[in-house]
Amino acid sequence: MFRHQGKARTFLHNLRLAALLSLVAGIVNITGVLGLKTLTTNVTGHFAYFAEEMMRKDYAIAITFLVFTLCFLLGSFTANTIVEIVLQKRPRLAHVIPIAIEIVMLTSIALFLGTSTIYEVYGKVEAFLLLFAMGIQNSLVTKVSQSTVRTTHLTGLFTDLGIELSQLFFYKKPEQQAKLKSNIYLRLSIITFFFIGCVVGGIAYGYLQIKTLLIASFVLVIALFYDYLRLKFFEITRKSFDS
Repeated sequence: MFRHQGKARTFLHNLRLAALLSLVAGIVNITGVLGLKTLTTNVTGHFAYFAEEMMRKDYAIAITFLVFTLCFLLGSFTANTIVEIVLQKRPRLAHVIPIAIEIVMLTSIALFLGTSTIYEVYGKVEAFLLLFAMGIQNSLVTKVSQSTVRTTHLTGLFTDLGIELSQLFFYKKPEQQAKLKSNIYLRLSIITFFFIGCVVGGIAYGYLQIKTLLIASFVLVIALFYDYLRLKFFEITRKSFDS
């Protein structure tokens, strides 16, 4: 799911990646909206809020929205930098450190920080950290899937989905139809699991509050553990076959 690169990646690898991490993004998204009253999985809306607060001359809040975008950017930069460094020595582990950082950040927010709005200090800190974590996730997923999968926001997905649905009426060759249908299925899977994450997270928030993020952390742990088990299985199988 994470380890395969380039031609070694298949549609199934991207589908697993998309399903699990879009589920995580959905959970983080609804937790941020309910707990912090702001968006914590993408930065598109924050530019509008930044402009609005500048017009109101509330410069402190305006700068906060600007820092939100920079935190997402920093998360993306950090994840890719780590991947590039680790790829040179331990390519199979290139994804582990960024995902581990995301798990630690989500777990720490859930356990050590409480809910508050972005107009309060704790609310700002939580939002900064969540946007940084989502920047890490989006960058890693984009890197691993070669820009095929993005999981933290849906605007581009709906754009791509609309284009590909339209192309079904014009590209009639079997190979073109097959590629379009697989792409459409992948987009719909991301949208569906993001939606499921939002619903599950919304229900859980009523009971767990900010600790809902622990569910997202648990899903990421499962993803890493699953990848590790598959790696060990193939290593054992290969050794048995060689012997």
